[in-house]
Amino acid sequence: MKDLIVKGKGDKVIWGVVLLLSLVSLLVVYSSTCSLAYRMARNSNYYLIKQLMVLAFGLLITYWVHKVNYTRFAKIAVIAYACSLPLLFYTLFFGTSLNEGSRWIRVPIINLTFQTSDLAKLALFMFLARTLSAKQGVIKDWKKGFIPVLLPMLLTCALIAPANLSTALMLGVTCSIVFYIGRIKVAHLLVLAGIGIMGIAALFVVSKVTGFGRAKTWEQRIEDFMGHKDKDAPHKDVYQVQQAKIAIANGGVFGLGPGNSRQRNNLPHPYSDFIYAIIIEEYGIVGGATMVILYLIFLWRSINIFRRCPYAFGAFLAVGLSITLVFQAMLNMAVNVHLVPVTGLTLPMVSMGGSSIWFTSVAIGIILSVSRYVDEMEGEKPATPQKVVATVEKTAPTGESKIFVKTGAGRQGNKLSES
Repeated sequence: MKDLIVKGKGDKVIWGVVLLLSLVSLLVVYSSTCSLAYRMARNSNYYLIKQLMVLAFGLLITYWVHKVNYTRFAKIAVIAYACSLPLLFYTLFFGTSLNEGSRWIRVPIINLTFQTSDLAKLALFMFLARTLSAKQGVIKDWKKGFIPVLLPMLLTCALIAPANLSTALMLGVTCSIVFYIGRIKVAHLLVLAGIGIMGIAALFVVSKVTGFGRAKTWEQRIEDFMGHKDKDAPHKDVYQVQQAKIAIANGGVFGLGPGNSRQRNNLPHPYSDFIYAIIIEEYGIVGGATMVILYLIFLWRSINIFRRCPYAFGAFLAVGLSITLVFQAMLNMAVNVHLVPVTGLTLPMVSMGGSSIWFTSVAIGIILSVSRYVDEMEGEKPATPQKVVATVEKTAPTGESKIFVKTGAGRQGNKLSES
């Protein structure tokens, strides 16, 4: 592990945040599952060992991916996006049902399940980064600029929404933020918002009429969030929130200490959806605030990469993937403290998991790949800048614009063009 850290390139702060999140994951997953592990496997270390192996492989994935030149992901994006659509369609009708939702595909022989939405999110943001960068010259045009990025997002969200509305909504909001950063017109974004609202309404009505989908669950969650009337027989989501509030109240300012959670045996899914409540119970408000700060530092460093990267594709890739990871983390925390209805979203790199952690590791590896390229490029800057002339070139992989400032002795990176 030490050799991995020493050889890792790219933003060292992001590496540090990822390692800290992994450490927190091991501590809290062990604490929240020790009783369950003993009951299921007669070994309280069972899930700790499993999570350790998953995280170790995830860090290796991040290392391998960050060594790849990020421009290669422009070609991979098309293939990945094309593969994600039939997988989402298959999952919608024939997926494995877990926790009242059909979101998973079971891989034969190895018997591994994974959420196809995890692959779809990664593929979509790579594809959008490629398309946005290639369309910067006509990005204000409805037909030539907006439609090519709108349709892939709508198609992916439409295939995810019936089984996993919270992920589809998160994806739609995140894509809208990336569109705004990519200089899409605000008027076009308002049209997108209208399409989203009408789409959700239509999906709800169709689900209520046909019985296909999860309209009843969505309706129940909204009612639970607004206030459940039957306190003697609370719905499952209400019970989860109640137990999470007890855990948070137990934590106070500094918490009960590592491994001293009282609610881990009462709170449903304390190792995944509601792991943040366990973090606050054991480490207090201080620990909960530290988690928020870690994710915000991750976002800040990714935005810094976006600002430094002279290529539009790399810039959009870094900011898009980082926003979706941090936004998911904030939604998970908001659910735990009852700011939004229960969603079922996990805490990235912290909640117990397998394939979800590995897809997150790929995303982080791509961000670090962009960072590594920017660091190497800036290392070639001349010590004394000479006469500067703004120029624009085209990159072969994506057809995107590269904006840089050429000097007499070399190149000096500049922000993306606003023209």
